[in-house]
Amino acid sequence: MFCLRGAALIAFCAVTFSPTIAAEPVGQAVQIRTSVSGARGPIAVKDPVYKDERISTSKSGLGQFVFQDGTKLAVGWGSSVVIDKFVYDDAKSVKKLTIMAAKGTFRWISGKSGHSAYQIVTPAGTIGVRGTAFDFYVGRDGTTAVVLLSGAASFCGAGGCRQLTQRCDCVVAKPGGGISDPRRVSRNTLKSLGNAQALPFLSGGQRLSGALGWAGGGCSLAAVFQEDLERQPQTVQPPAVEQRQPIPLIPRTQRQEQRQRQQQSGQSQRQRQEQRQEQGQGQGGQRQEQSQRQEQEQGQGQGSQRQEQEQRQEQSQQGGGTQRQEQSQSQSQTQSQN
Repeated sequence: MFCLRGAALIAFCAVTFSPTIAAEPVGQAVQIRTSVSGARGPIAVKDPVYKDERISTSKSGLGQFVFQDGTKLAVGWGSSVVIDKFVYDDAKSVKKLTIMAAKGTFRWISGKSGHSAYQIVTPAGTIGVRGTAFDFYVGRDGTTAVVLLSGAASFCGAGGCRQLTQRCDCVVAKPGGGISDPRRVSRNTLKSLGNAQALPFLSGGQRLSGALGWAGGGCSLAAVFQEDLERQPQTVQPPAVEQRQPIPLIPRTQRQEQRQRQQQSGQSQRQRQEQRQEQGQGQGGQRQEQSQRQEQEQGQGQGSQRQEQEQRQEQSQQGGGTQRQEQSQSQSQTQSQN
């Protein structure tokens, strides 16, 4: 019993006090648009990605990643993928790089490692890589499509294996079921997937940068996507019809009351106008009387002033006459004395 307890204690101490082994990065984000997240939260440009990490994108998200051996992976909108295995061979290559794609759209370009080192697992089967660039799509029901862009690739599922050797060759596989023969990707491919945006890197729905963008030229899906957009009927909205509010029905008694009120208001307005006119006329008469009074007063004042002036002139003339008489008398007296 003592030995068992001692062994348990040793195991507990080993777990508790052992140094934490940090997760080793296996790649790096080189392009992020909208929203891309990993096990540690949102991923930004130059952030590392780690083994066993799940990378998810939003409905408009896009992430471009480069692994240690130069392998490039683009993760399109609404996607989810796990870096399942990553085993180093040396500083520039790996022995094993396996990713598990649960859903979404992707583009892959192989790096410097051997062809057998790469493996991509989907719900419908496994993609084998041989110095290759290709797009692949995984639907919500697990349906998988692979479109070859360069090199060669294989797809193996429950319905057997198919080899892709020609540029723009495509296979479509169902989980646990059939797999199509390789044929050129077309509008019918998108119809069979039930999603017109299943391959956005080829149709132009999402644009990639750098080598991931250069690899996707051709295959004519961009022209097909544009034609589908132009063929979609444009809904013409009918002109807006003005809605008139119904006139409420008014009972007869209320109508009579309204008429009486209108008549009374009209009569009161007329009376007010007449009173205003009468007041205006009264004010006009008062103004005339005031002006007449002013004229009379001015006339009387002028008349009185004239009378005063005439009296002053008469007095001045009389005073001049008396002075003359006195002067003549004084002159006559002086002459008599002489």
